Amino acid sequence: MKTVFVVGAGPAGLYGANKFAQAGHQVVLFNRDIKPGGLAEYGIYPVKEKMKSGLRKQFAKILSQPNLDYVGHVPVGSGDAVTLDWLRELSPAALVCAVGAQGTKKLGLAGEESRGVYSAKDFVYHYNLLPPFSSQDFSTGKRVAIVGMGNVMVDIARWLLIDDPDRKTEEVIVVARRGPFEAKFDHKEFDHIEMFLDRKAFEDELARVKENVESVGQDLSQLGAATFPVLAKPAQETPGPRLRFSFLTSPQAIHTDAGGRIDRLTLTENRLVAREGGTSAKTTDRTRELEVDTMIFAIGDVVDPDFGLPHASGAYVTNSDGADPKRAAYEVFDPKTGKVAAGDYVVGWARKASEGLVGIARFDAEQGAAHILKYLEAAPEKPSATPAEILAQIEKLGIEPVTKDDLARLGRAEEQQARERGLPSFKFADDGTMLAAIAEEKSKAGQPNLVEK
Repeated sequence: MKTVFVVGAGPAGLYGANKFAQAGHQVVLFNRDIKPGGLAEYGIYPVKEKMKSGLRKQFAKILSQPNLDYVGHVPVGSGDAVTLDWLRELSPAALVCAVGAQGTKKLGLAGEESRGVYSAKDFVYHYNLLPPFSSQDFSTGKRVAIVGMGNVMVDIARWLLIDDPDRKTEEVIVVARRGPFEAKFDHKEFDHIEMFLDRKAFEDELARVKENVESVGQDLSQLGAATFPVLAKPAQETPGPRLRFSFLTSPQAIHTDAGGRIDRLTLTENRLVAREGGTSAKTTDRTRELEVDTMIFAIGDVVDPDFGLPHASGAYVTNSDGADPKRAAYEVFDPKTGKVAAGDYVVGWARKASEGLVGIARFDAEQGAAHILKYLEAAPEKPSATPAEILAQIEKLGIEPVTKDDLARLGRAEEQQARERGLPSFKFADDGTMLAAIAEEKSKAGQPNLVEK
């Protein structure tokens, strides 16, 4: 039996850790957040209770294995008390990074740090109650521009148009770099917001881009079957807030009001051009103005450059010249030394940012785990820190780690809150409250808190 450290307890980390534990290795799973699940817990749309419940049960079963230890509430990164080098000093046989794509992807425009300008990932974390995003300012106004045309855009629009308790939104404008045939959202997801589509404005927008779209061989009469089935339904009066699209446009400049909040966007008009296998968008010198008070980038994700792994072009660097290309794709490579970082691996979105959903992350992690298990067969035996020793070392850093037993206590506290409030589920929105709930459950059981703050 060898010791494997897995950093990150989202779907990739959990399913990967499961494979190592099932193979008989000692697994220590480190997580930045108190609760496991990652995007399965804090990225799936809030009302999808059945999906979330099913995943939580799967994750609980994985965590129940006796040779798998959970160490939550422990951020890992070059600027944190726990770094990758700190973990390596504890001598794991393999260090598997499954931290997802936690960097912020924007467009490099001046004004992107203005009030009212957010990345989709952070905004989704906010309304899904992930600390500390849950308590940060993600205020929205009446006119919201969402840059991007995928499922994340649909989720955010759905929140703004339907489920946001503040419901300030009067208009959501989807800013799309390419044309209507290049929409990437699922039809069944768009069904949730199609009733808000301003059909007159949509028809006007199609008329505006018609000549360009048809010049690349796209037939607007087929748009309903291709990407917007709502067009086959009778047009109805838009109830309340409106959903609009601005095709073939890209943000060029962000303008702010006297208080420093975004109040206007300059959009560059694009031209759709044919290319082998599809289309691409080319910028023109034409611009137009769009008045908005909120802007959300939903254009994918990049890895966190401050995590501590070599990175380039928004991704961690993996081995491109390994004898086994499939295994090499998971091996961390250091361009400075020109060598593979022996025993260091990346899986899931940490390996390939924003690639697929939970099922894809699981598949990638399990594929990576299979290659890592082969590495472990030949890896030299060495004494690794035990889970108890790891917890003790972390506590010395002034960090209050959360264990599997603590997760059970937190689960009981949240279940009680759900019952009292008549909700299908409930989760605390800040770390302090979660830690206090764990401490209270310990107190009920007559158990002392091991960490004094």
